[in-house]
Amino acid sequence: MPDTSRRVLFVCTGNTCRSPMAEVIGRMLVEQRKLSDVTVASAGVAADDISGASEGSLLIAMEHGLDLSRHRSRQLSPALIAESDLILTMSPSHLVAVEGMGGQGKSYLLSAFATNGESARPVSDPIGGDITIYRDTFDELHVLTGRAFDRLAADQGLRSR
Repeated sequence: MPDTSRRVLFVCTGNTCRSPMAEVIGRMLVEQRKLSDVTVASAGVAADDISGASEGSLLIAMEHGLDLSRHRSRQLSPALIAESDLILTMSPSHLVAVEGMGGQGKSYLLSAFATNGESARPVSDPIGGDITIYRDTFDELHVLTGRAFDRLAADQGLRSR
């Protein structure tokens, strides 16, 4: 049987807000949908490799029964890009950075991938905003990540456990 496993990488700026929320949502979806062939990670184009998730991201994840307490930011690298099968970015500038490191052909703006090209808008950045902004971003990410996983499953014939 051919290898259908997929390594999905979410990318934002500092890897403390949007991409960690997308990662934890993605992991939840993998578990809920019993997708044995999908692993999920995140990174940032300007991450410092030591920061945890932002307070707002931690709180919103907790509201949804998800845990970001062990998250540590991670700098995007050519090695991470090479080991990823699908890279979903939060903004066009992140997409440019990923493609500049060799991610052409497997990297997409999250909204564009989730809508099969019908929408190409950045995911709202909640950094510095109040908790309501984080909730709105989480909800946006939940919808887009769900649609992206729907497309990935349909395109790749992923197996449930």
